[in-house]
Amino acid sequence: MDATEALGLVAGFFTTAAFVPQVAKTWATGSADDFSLPMLLMFVAGVALWGVYGLVLGAFSIVAANAVTLALASYILAVKWRARHRAAPAR
Repeated sequence: MDATEALGLVAGFFTTAAFVPQVAKTWATGSADDFSLPMLLMFVAGVALWGVYGLVLGAFSIVAANAVTLALASYILAVKWRARHRAAPAR
């Protein structure tokens, strides 16, 4: 592994690990009220696109970090989405 890929893996570890406390809090409370739905939608889309970009480049560090971040952020988005639709008034 060259130094550039190692740097990418370290950067990916920290940016991905930053989401773990948020997922833990969301899991514990069952709530994602502190998150903006538009922010989560844009973030998940952006992370997915970064993952595709990494695939095109063949950059394992980009793919790995974004795949894990996508899973974490998607969990929070799902909790937010479920709560929003549960709270919607019946028509």
